[in-house]
Amino acid sequence: MPWIVKNLWLIPALPMLAAGLTALAPQRCRKFAASLAIGSMVGAFLLSLCAFARALQIGPHGPKDFYNFDWLQFAAGAPGVLQLGWVLDPLTAVMLVMVTFVGLLIFIYSVGYMAHDENFTRFFTFLSLFAGAMLGVVIANSLLLLFICWELVGLTSYLLIGFWYHRPSAAAAAKKAFITTRVGDVFFFLGMMWLYHEAGTLLFYDEGRGCLEQGALIGMVAQTTSLGLAVSTCIGLLIFAGAVGKSGQVPLHVWLPDAMEGPTPVSALIHAATMVAAGVFLVARVFPLMAAHPEGAAAETTALQAVTWIGAITAVFAASIAVAQNDIKRILAYSTVSQLGYMMMGLGTGGVAVGMFHLITHAFFKALLFMGAGSVIHGCHEEQDIRRMGGIKKYMPITFATYAVGMLALAGFPLFFSGFWSKDEILHAAHGWPVSHVPFYLGVAGAFLTAFYMTRQVALVFFGNNRSEALPSRSTHEAKEAHDKSHAPNAGGHAAAEDSRAPHESPPVMTWPLIILAACAIGLSVIGTPAWPWFQSFLGAHHAEGFTAGVVKLMVISALIVFAGLGLGWWLYGRKPSQNADEPDVLEKLPLGMHTWFARKYGIDELYELTVIRFNAWSARACAFLDQWIWGGAVALVSYLMLGFSWVSRAFDEFVINLGFDQSCGGVTRGGRMMSRFQDGRVQNYLRILGAGLVALVLFLIWGGGK
Repeated sequence: MPWIVKNLWLIPALPMLAAGLTALAPQRCRKFAASLAIGSMVGAFLLSLCAFARALQIGPHGPKDFYNFDWLQFAAGAPGVLQLGWVLDPLTAVMLVMVTFVGLLIFIYSVGYMAHDENFTRFFTFLSLFAGAMLGVVIANSLLLLFICWELVGLTSYLLIGFWYHRPSAAAAAKKAFITTRVGDVFFFLGMMWLYHEAGTLLFYDEGRGCLEQGALIGMVAQTTSLGLAVSTCIGLLIFAGAVGKSGQVPLHVWLPDAMEGPTPVSALIHAATMVAAGVFLVARVFPLMAAHPEGAAAETTALQAVTWIGAITAVFAASIAVAQNDIKRILAYSTVSQLGYMMMGLGTGGVAVGMFHLITHAFFKALLFMGAGSVIHGCHEEQDIRRMGGIKKYMPITFATYAVGMLALAGFPLFFSGFWSKDEILHAAHGWPVSHVPFYLGVAGAFLTAFYMTRQVALVFFGNNRSEALPSRSTHEAKEAHDKSHAPNAGGHAAAEDSRAPHESPPVMTWPLIILAACAIGLSVIGTPAWPWFQSFLGAHHAEGFTAGVVKLMVISALIVFAGLGLGWWLYGRKPSQNADEPDVLEKLPLGMHTWFARKYGIDELYELTVIRFNAWSARACAFLDQWIWGGAVALVSYLMLGFSWVSRAFDEFVINLGFDQSCGGVTRGGRMMSRFQDGRVQNYLRILGAGLVALVLFLIWGGGK
């Protein structure tokens, strides 16, 4: 066994070790914390490159490298052990390189962004633990180990989203993210238990005995439930529910935009390379289970159809919301939800290679966009409302150039940007999906909206005149909030050194990661084109089409859709930039109050507030009432009855049993005392008694003889 396979655990262990050591360090050890965290990611990245080289050597169709070990010995009478392990295959190798490389750049960027935060050391502790947990998810060869690391990702995301816990909005967002993702995780856990019951193991690969290998899959496909679905399909749907929560798919998407309350490096890490990608990765990892079908049946299983439809709906749903948002990070957050929908749709219609190609490209350009947004916020003195920006291109040229690259990659600008090729791969797969063409049309609509809202954002942020002072004077409360947010050390600490409100470029420690990610967003376009689909082949897909007439036709359609979105966005927002921040949005003129629906996110949060949350609150009150008055009353009644019985028992004992016994004992005692007088040891008394007896006897004899 190659050394890298046996020691693959070192990749997540390094950042976890850094987190443990940093947690023990005092807050003042800022340089130590940053150096240790970045150094651990460098080491993890180098080991990931070694793992990637091994995966290249084996190829997509070679034997899988894995290492399993005994973790838990069952008690006597329940033979067997529970095993954990890790696996190295192309899917693992690609994810390891992406997570460590993008994570490393985010760590470096964080040094500049969090430079003035008094909890700098604690931030890098959480960041390192988060990265280690995600890397644990990637290497896991056991669904149990994956689930353990999955939950650790959920914990650390809670800590990072609520990092500025003194803000009520951040604390609420952290709780919302944690609770919402737990909803999906409950179903994930049920699916895992069911899978263990059916397969007898949670190892993915184990020399033919794993739960994703042919023997176990055949057994699960052959069984059906009362609903008529194969057991493999039901288990796959339950596991997919966990991915829906973690990857922010409809209807569990509501936590992800609120996660913007965390520091911007957290947003970049969560929304690009790690947490939200974990759901897509999970579906890719258990894809053999979801795609398993009986001999002769259609390959489009119910599980994969559910993945496709939910992904397609999410893609256009979130994109439509993004067009009416004004917070620079929330626009990107809804964009992330939309792009995750594309990934799910790609997995459902085209398989692992299609969905994972978009995951990898998206990780780079979305990390670039979030970090670029953080640079903008830093340069604009903590302003996040794009209506208060404008014209900052001349103040922040590096940020603008790199952000433009990320924007064009996300919009799918033809030929030169990786997002175009990965998005087109998904649309091509959806177009050929035999079940329905509706996901394809939803994907096309989402592509148009993506190009539109990103053009709107760039036009309002970078072009026109600066509108930071254009709004009417804020209320005292708003002014105090803005001041606290930009000057308090806990709130990011990017207070402007100068009095001027003019934006300024970020320091090199923040701009160099942007430049590297921008280069990757362009460079990755060469590994997945129809001319050279290296990435798809590496993950095991069979691509031999090349630039056929059908492929070129879809490319042209996609390009026209993107140009239409870019053109409309520029026509409405870039051609005549708004001069005042309080000008109404041109989309407010849309009929049927569409802009209001978009801006209010279709009222999903309010709907949950009126239904799920209100029902939960009512249930809590009902349970409290039952506990206090029904169950508590019943317990009190029983206790009072028992207390009454005890009083009766005590009275009977004291006044009947004890009193009678005491009286009897007293009588016996008195009798004994009387009898004791006859045996007091005094001879004269005995003589008196004998004398009295003789007198009595004589009298009796005299009386009897006289008769």
